[in-house]
Amino acid sequence: MPERIACLALSLCASGPLVAQTTEAWQAPTLSITRYDEDWADLADTQKRGHHWTGQFKYIPLANDIWLSTGVEVRLRNENYANNLWGGADAPDDSYLWARAMPYADLHIGTSDTLHARAFVQPIISYAVGVAPSASPIDQSRLDMLQSFAEVGVGPVTLRGGRQMLSLGTERLVGTRYGPNTPLAFDGVRGSMSLGKGRKLDLFLLNPVQPSPGSFDDHTSGTRKLWGAYATLPELDLYYLGYRNRAARFGGLTGREERHSLGLRSHGARGDWHWNVEGVWQFGHYEGQRISAWTLGTEVGRTLADLPLSPDATVRFNIVSGDRNSEDDNLGTFNALFPKGKYFGELSPVGPTNIVSLNPRIGAPLGNGFSTSIAAMAYWRYSRNDGVYDIPGNLIRAANGSHARFIGKEAEATLAWQATPELELSASLSFFAPGAFIRQTGPAKTITMTGLEANFRF
Repeated sequence: MPERIACLALSLCASGPLVAQTTEAWQAPTLSITRYDEDWADLADTQKRGHHWTGQFKYIPLANDIWLSTGVEVRLRNENYANNLWGGADAPDDSYLWARAMPYADLHIGTSDTLHARAFVQPIISYAVGVAPSASPIDQSRLDMLQSFAEVGVGPVTLRGGRQMLSLGTERLVGTRYGPNTPLAFDGVRGSMSLGKGRKLDLFLLNPVQPSPGSFDDHTSGTRKLWGAYATLPELDLYYLGYRNRAARFGGLTGREERHSLGLRSHGARGDWHWNVEGVWQFGHYEGQRISAWTLGTEVGRTLADLPLSPDATVRFNIVSGDRNSEDDNLGTFNALFPKGKYFGELSPVGPTNIVSLNPRIGAPLGNGFSTSIAAMAYWRYSRNDGVYDIPGNLIRAANGSHARFIGKEAEATLAWQATPELELSASLSFFAPGAFIRQTGPAKTITMTGLEANFRF
C-alpha cells in the first residue's frame, strides 16, 4: 500500500496491543518505518511489559539502565502489470513476488537525562521471484545490512554515525523508499538537538547506499552526497538540503551536478480540517548551466464526520518545474533527490519532475479492522520542452517535439484489513489511461496493475 496507508497500519498496530491495565494508562508508541524512532523505555515497568506477548521483546532488561528492544517486519507483496509503461517497458506484462524480512535489535545504555549511548542494527533479507526481464537490486538485495549505527548523547543532544534510513517531513525530497522491496539507507553522520515542545534541529552529512544484487555487497555511493539542516517546529518545517552528483544525467548529457534546496512546509489540523503545504526552491549548477527549479505541493482535507463511516476527503495539487529551453544555459528541471517510493499511489509510472498533478481521494474505516480508499489522478507536463520522468528521476519519455501537455489519467482503489495488531492484509487495483503526450511519443496502451500484500510487524 502507499506509505500513508502503511503509516496508518503501523499506528493501528501500536495502539492495540500494549495498553497496560494499570492505574496510570500507558499508550504504546506508534510503530515507525525507520523503527529507531520508537521509544519503549516505559516498559521498564514489568506490569506494562506483561500485558501483551510482544512486551517481552520490546524491553529486555540486561543490567541497571541497560536494555534491549527487538522486533521484525516480514512482508510478501505480489504485483501484476499489464502494459507497463503504456506497453513500452522491456517486459510490459509482468507478475512477480517480493519477499523481505527486516529484524532489528536496539541496545540502550543509560537514560536520556544523562550521558547515554545506543547501538542499532537491522539486517534485511530481500528476494524477488518472477521479475522480468531480470530483478534489479531494488527488487532483490539478498542478505545485507540495512541499518547499523552507534549513537551517543547528553540530554537532548545526540550524535549518530553509521548506516541509517532517513525520513524528512512527508518524504517529498528525502524518504525511505519503503514501498519497493529494498528500502533506501544512507551512510554518514547525523546530529540532533531536541528543543522541547515539538521543536527539533537535525544536521547531517550522508552518502546514499547503493544496493547490489548479491549478499553483503551494498556499498556507499562514491558519486552522490547529501548534507543539510532540517528544523521541525509546531506545524512548520524549515530546511536546507545540499546535494552533489558527479554522474548526473540531464538532456542526454552526463556531468557534475551541485544543487541546493530551500524548503518550507506548513502542516497541521484544525477541527475536521487538515493540511500539508510544501514549497521548495532549488539553485546550483550543472555542467555550465545555472539551476533554477521549484515545486509547490498542496494537500487539503476534511473529515466528513456527519456522513456514515466519517470518511476523509483530500485534494492534492502539485506543480513541479521542468526545463523550458534545452538550448540555453539555465536548467529548470526539478530534482526530487531521494523521494518516497510509489510517490502518487500504488501505480506511479511518472515521478515528481516536470509535472502538474491533481489528486482527489476519499478514504474511510469500514469497521472490524477494514479500511478503504478511492482516488483519481490527472497529470500534465509543466514545460512542453521537457519530457516525463520516473520517480528516481530517469527520463522515460522525451519531448520529441510534442506540444501536448496532458500525460494521462489514473484511477485507484485500495482495501486494507488489520487482521490482528501485528498482521495487515491489503489489495489495490489501478488503471492509467494515456493522454495526448503519451500517444504522440510512443506506445500508448492503458496500464493495469493489481497489488496484494501481507505484512507482519511488531
